[in-house]
Amino acid sequence: MKKIILYLFILSLLFNIFQYMNSTKILKTQSKEIESCEAKIKAVRDSSNIVYNQMIDANYFSLEMDDESLEYFENYSIPELTEQIRNELLALNDAPNGNKLVPYDPIDGNKFIINKFKILNHRWIIADVYSGTLRGEILIKYFINDGKPTDFETIQAILHQPRKPAQ
Repeated sequence: MKKIILYLFILSLLFNIFQYMNSTKILKTQSKEIESCEAKIKAVRDSSNIVYNQMIDANYFSLEMDDESLEYFENYSIPELTEQIRNELLALNDAPNGNKLVPYDPIDGNKFIINKFKILNHRWIIADVYSGTLRGEILIKYFINDGKPTDFETIQAILHQPRKPAQ
């Protein structure tokens, strides 16, 4: 009986040593995985912060970020106002000779239209214009009239030289 107890004791001791070694190995592996995941999370957070800061910088000149413009339009819904301006600007593209805000005549039968635009503040808009092969930008001054169409006036326009095809 003493031998059985001794064998059981030795067997339980060996089993405990095996469990301890195995648990230690698993713990080290999991610790390395956790450290690796924490490093990846930190890298993603850093990248996210960089992108966020770049977005903030890119939107510095925008109606939504301009406190003075927001105060000027305090009685308006900015999303609705932006949609109104968008619709009125793009409706001007439907004219037979192109958008009247673009001070260039059609070239090779292609009229100039506004592609994209950004409302910079409560007075200015910058817009990308396109005519099939040529593109440029225009700076537009605008004024919101209650119950009437928005007044637009081109301040400055620039037309870019066509790009030469890559050889």
